Amino acid sequence: MPADPDHPTDLPLPQQAFERPEDLTALLGSRICHDIISPLGAIGNGVELLAMGGSIDGPEMALITESVASAKARVRFFRVAFGHAGPDQRIAHREVESILADMTRGGRTRIEWQVEGDQPRGEVKLAFLALQCLETAMPYGGTVAVTRDGVQWQVAGTAPKLKVDEALFRGLSDPAEQAPITAAQVQFALLPQEAARQGRRIGTLHAPEEIAIRF
Repeated sequence: MPADPDHPTDLPLPQQAFERPEDLTALLGSRICHDIISPLGAIGNGVELLAMGGSIDGPEMALITESVASAKARVRFFRVAFGHAGPDQRIAHREVESILADMTRGGRTRIEWQVEGDQPRGEVKLAFLALQCLETAMPYGGTVAVTRDGVQWQVAGTAPKLKVDEALFRGLSDPAEQAPITAAQVQFALLPQEAARQGRRIGTLHAPEEIAIRF
């Protein structure tokens, strides 16, 4: 039956629309971060010029400077965690360490990136999503170590006091058991989805003072 031009839903969709629909979310993340990082950089440069010229000084300038630096750090992190990662893309070791250092500066959580050398961007994306998941379980801070043994990655957090939402973490290894999530918990939906796309399985470990995600 010919398509009805008055009903767009009757028109055939491109085949790629059905092949990897999750990529649309990643492309959207990349676009948003790309468009935001440039004006943030311009604001940062403007603040530096004002400071050099002595136009503004004191706690107000310090607050603006810290806020811009924090926003830039989070956008760089989100660009990796939520953005598109091509199969052949890699990310430099120094860039990962720079992103994590800026993200944790002044915070209560320390992240130790113990993976040597440049890595596939898709695998680093999984690690960044796992870091966000652990962040929800460590509201009082602690230490997170990211390691790689052969092809297996582990993101492990240790803290004297953890606050673990068992339902959310259970959904990482068994998406069928995934609990309802809020916007602040979107990483718990994206991590298993991206892991499946890369042909990886997620495992979790929970002890009194340690929580880990493996993939």
